[in-house]
Amino acid sequence: MTPLLQSIPSPSPEWQQVPLGAWLDAIGVLPLVQGSVPVAIVVGVVLGLVLTVVVLLVWALTGRLTKRDAIGTLIWSVVIGIALALFLRIVGPEWGIQTYALCILGGIVVATVLTGWRLRQRGVDAGYVIDIGVWAVLLGIVAARAFHVVTHPDDYFGPGRDPMTALYIWEGGIAIFGALIGGAIGVWIGCRQTGVRFTAFADALAPGLLLAQAFGRLGNWFNHELFGQPTGLPWGLEIEATNPAFPIGLPPETLFHPTFAYEIVWNVLGAAVLLWIDRKRDVHWGRLVALYLVWYGLGRSVFETIRLDPSELFLGIRTNVWMAFLAIALGVVVWVVQTRRHPGLEPSPWTPGRGPEASEGVDSEVYTDLPESRTQDEAEITAAEPAAATK
Repeated sequence: MTPLLQSIPSPSPEWQQVPLGAWLDAIGVLPLVQGSVPVAIVVGVVLGLVLTVVVLLVWALTGRLTKRDAIGTLIWSVVIGIALALFLRIVGPEWGIQTYALCILGGIVVATVLTGWRLRQRGVDAGYVIDIGVWAVLLGIVAARAFHVVTHPDDYFGPGRDPMTALYIWEGGIAIFGALIGGAIGVWIGCRQTGVRFTAFADALAPGLLLAQAFGRLGNWFNHELFGQPTGLPWGLEIEATNPAFPIGLPPETLFHPTFAYEIVWNVLGAAVLLWIDRKRDVHWGRLVALYLVWYGLGRSVFETIRLDPSELFLGIRTNVWMAFLAIALGVVVWVVQTRRHPGLEPSPWTPGRGPEASEGVDSEVYTDLPESRTQDEAEITAAEPAAATK
C-alpha cells in the first residue's frame, strides 16, 4: 500500500525554462517575424490588438473603464506588441523564459487582481493598482537584487568572480526583504502621484503580497534551491547529489526540509487570515500591513534558520533572520502607533484635496467612529452622512 506522505521529488532540470523560442519556431512565428521588418511590425500590431482585448476585458470586469483608458491601453499594447515582434527577430529557437520568472510574474498578476478588487471595496477604481504597481514592481526588483548581492557578496566579488554577474538578474538571486523595501518606496511614489492614501493602498495590498510571495517560493522548487537541513520526515525534499548546494559527505539519498513548501503554506494561510480579519472588522490606517509584517516575520524567522544556502552572518545570526525580527518589530510599532493616532476608520481612501471628492470641495482628515461597514452600498450611505467630530 502506498504511504500517504512521500518525499517531494525535484522537477527535471528541463522544467527550469519554458522553451518559447522552440515553440514559436515550431508554429512558424519566428521564421515569419525574422523574414522582414514590415512583416514583423504587422505581427506586432496583431499581437498588440490581442493584448488590448485581454487587458480591456479584465479591466471591465474589475473596475470602471473609461474611453481614455481604452485608448491608452490600445496605444501601449500596440507599442509593446511591435517591440516584442522586433525582439523576436534577434532571438533563436534556443531562447526561453525561466520558470522562476514566470512564477514571480504569476504572483504579481494575482496580487494585482486581488488588490484591485479590494481597492474597489474601498471606493477606488481598480485601475489605480496598475499606476501604482508599476513603480512598486520596478523599484522592488532593483532593490531585491541589490539586497541579495549585498547579503551574498562572495557569489559576485573576489578571486575568480566576475562583478558584472551582479547585474545578471535572469540567472536568479533576489531577496524578498529588498523587494519589500523597494516596493514600499514605489508604492509611496505611486500614491503621491495618484492621490490614493498610502495606508489605504498598503492595506489593500497586504493579502495579495503574501500570495505573490507564495508563487515566488514555488519558483525555488523549480530551481532546486533554498532547501533546508537534512531530515528524516516522510515529506523530505529530494535533491540530486550533483547540485552545487548539496552538502559534502552526505549520502545521495538524503532528504532535506522543503523550506519553500513551508513558506508557501504559511503565506497562503496568512493571506486567508488577513482577509478574514479585514472582513470581520475593517482594519485601516496601515494596521493590516502591520499584521502582514508580524505574520511574515514570524514565519521567515523560523524557516530561515533551517536553510542551508550561505548567507552573511551578524552576531552569529543570518542577516535575513535579523530582517525578519525587524519586520516583526516594525509591524508591532506600526500597529501601536496607528491605533493610538487613528482609532477610527479612514475618512477616505484619498489624500486630502485629491480624488473624486476634491471637485466638491471635500477636504478632511476627520476619521469616523461610526460602526464599521464592509460593503460599497453601506460605505456610500456612510459617506453621505456628516462625519463624526475629531476627538
